[in-house]
Amino acid sequence: MADEASQVKASSRVRMSFSQRREQLIAVGRQLFAERGFDATSIEEISARAKVSKPVVYEHFGGKEGLYAVVVDREVTALLDRITNALTAGHPRELLEQAALALLDYIEQETNGFRVLVRESPVMSASGNFSSVLNDVAHQVEHVLGKQFKTRGYDPKLAELYSQALVGMVALTGRWWLEVRKPRKEVVAAHLVNLAWNGLSHLDPKPELITRKVK
Repeated sequence: MADEASQVKASSRVRMSFSQRREQLIAVGRQLFAERGFDATSIEEISARAKVSKPVVYEHFGGKEGLYAVVVDREVTALLDRITNALTAGHPRELLEQAALALLDYIEQETNGFRVLVRESPVMSASGNFSSVLNDVAHQVEHVLGKQFKTRGYDPKLAELYSQALVGMVALTGRWWLEVRKPRKEVVAAHLVNLAWNGLSHLDPKPELITRKVK
């Protein structure tokens, strides 16, 4: 038992390479930003959890903002790649299923990453947050809807509006599911597609409000 403890202690003193230390700090930052958010996380906490001095964090990232930017950039890329790679079907309904499941898979498998993305931070621009990811996904959906709208005689200019609505619905449902985890993700995806697809398949070409007339 004593030998094992001494081995662990000795291994903890092994000097990491620059790249290894950087990856360790990114992992620690990702965990803390997910748990506490950007504002509530301090350099002191990051360095303490990584068991390094504060200057080491500054050396690698220039400060908390730099570390946060790297963490968010990685998550944005990972989520976009996951969704893009999932979109392999030819039928619009299947594409919708694939996109919904890809997001739910990410939430389930990379929970900390998703928590980081959905927490807004004043240091991030519009190009580096969850909204930017949703916009990128919405643009992909827009191309699919645009083709369908033309085929069905709807105004293709409205494809952007509908794509934002669809992606927003899936994203908000995903944030809710992150906390409750019920029902299973496959059931959630099926109901999302049921609402979206059956609504899209019976679109009124010129909808009007009942409670307030559009002038």
